[in-house]
Amino acid sequence: MIHQAAQIDVQKSIDNPVFDAKVNIQGTVNLLECCRKSGVKKIVYASSAAVYGDPEYLPIDEKHKVNPISYYGISKHTPEYYFEIYRQLYGLKYTILRHANGYGIRQDPKGEGGVISIFIDKMLKGERPVIFGDGNQTRDFVYVKDVAKANLLALEKGDNEIINISTNKPTTINELVDIVNKIMGTSLKPVYAEPRKGDIVHSYLDNKKALEVLEWKPEYNLEEGLKETIEYYKIKYAESEVAVTNE
Repeated sequence: MIHQAAQIDVQKSIDNPVFDAKVNIQGTVNLLECCRKSGVKKIVYASSAAVYGDPEYLPIDEKHKVNPISYYGISKHTPEYYFEIYRQLYGLKYTILRHANGYGIRQDPKGEGGVISIFIDKMLKGERPVIFGDGNQTRDFVYVKDVAKANLLALEKGDNEIINISTNKPTTINELVDIVNKIMGTSLKPVYAEPRKGDIVHSYLDNKKALEVLEWKPEYNLEEGLKETIEYYKIKYAESEVAVTNE
């Protein structure tokens, strides 16, 4: 079983920590109980780089201490303990994948879950993207197709391991806007807003263990992934406009 369901919005976790905990912690325990009762042999869990908090060193490897700075980070880390206890008590195997910032086709641009989909949505409409902070904060953006491949590999490998899934490459948010502008042929300048509570300043993950244990490495660089993603949204919006016209 692959467990991807979650509340993924850091700011929503700050505003409503009870809801965040119910979805990410209680929801996972409910799923584990179903797995136990149904005889599931293994579960692959989508954890997050948010569990590490502000790093003491970069890139962040799996031995880095866990120190979340948001309720979201806490609620993604807490289930990791449950997986280990369910293994000890019931023999339920697991692989915990701590994902960097995933992005790609079909990502919902509404809310605050994915900065890339939010930026593309705005910029395709000719609107300026909003950056919280000075834009020099870094993230590790990993494409959805690479993430999907890692999950499939983890069904067969990496039993009872914690593994980072990332590109091992930092990108500033300012650089991200520049790349999107380049691909789209636009020159939209970002609007800068105050930094938000719970946001990590710098984060990118070491992915050596993923190669060693899962025999996985990312196949898409950021520009390649962004090109596919932007093309997907262009087609989606064109179809939406046709549907509205035909009504």
